[in-house]
Amino acid sequence: MDTTSRRHIFHRAPLVALLTTAVLAALLVTRPALAQEAAGANPIQAVTAGTSEITLAPGKYEWAPERSTEGPLVVVVSLPEQMAHVYRGGVRIGRSTVSSGRAGNDTPPGIYNILQKKRMHHSNLYNSAPMPFMQRLTWDGIALHAGHNPGYPASHGCIRLPKGFAEALFDVTEHGVTVVVADATTNSSDVLYPGDTVPVDAITGRERGRGVDDIALAGTPPTAESRAPGVVVASK
Repeated sequence: MDTTSRRHIFHRAPLVALLTTAVLAALLVTRPALAQEAAGANPIQAVTAGTSEITLAPGKYEWAPERSTEGPLVVVVSLPEQMAHVYRGGVRIGRSTVSSGRAGNDTPPGIYNILQKKRMHHSNLYNSAPMPFMQRLTWDGIALHAGHNPGYPASHGCIRLPKGFAEALFDVTEHGVTVVVADATTNSSDVLYPGDTVPVDAITGRERGRGVDDIALAGTPPTAESRAPGVVVASK
């Protein structure tokens, strides 16, 4: 190799090193972003009012009853979010993915009370299908209970819960506890995507700051007489 060739190689070496360093630096900067993009290629957003939360995978839930041990209990089920949120004393103690009624068997939004509780119930309509930890909301077939949770509406109208969450909820509720089933026709985004603070009155189920004339109630709270456990008419 002649002197001229050596000189060209030596002059190019710093340039090659500089370009290599620049490329490596760019990869280090963009790699986390690419990883985040891949991880969130098909994200299901679960954004709460004023904050963002970790999205739960279908069948997953969080339960922390120690966060609030006293006070009235209320359950908020968001149909658009396919989530249930449990509040005690104004503080959220649990949240879970749900599966509500599929098209044609839609779960009706509204304000309900728990009418009946059975640790193990079998459907009167669907081949005696098991409905563990059943908590009835209406006498014509709408209830909370443990069941398959695929991450989208798939039931005959009931609100399916992961088994562990259904059992935990069953153990802390009583007859008459308020359950709000919310959709965009009945509630604001504060209720559809709630956070750690209860967005409704725990007794009436109405949104805070909104009167009865400001909200369409698709489910009418039952009278004291209708709350007494009785003969099962139908269940889904």
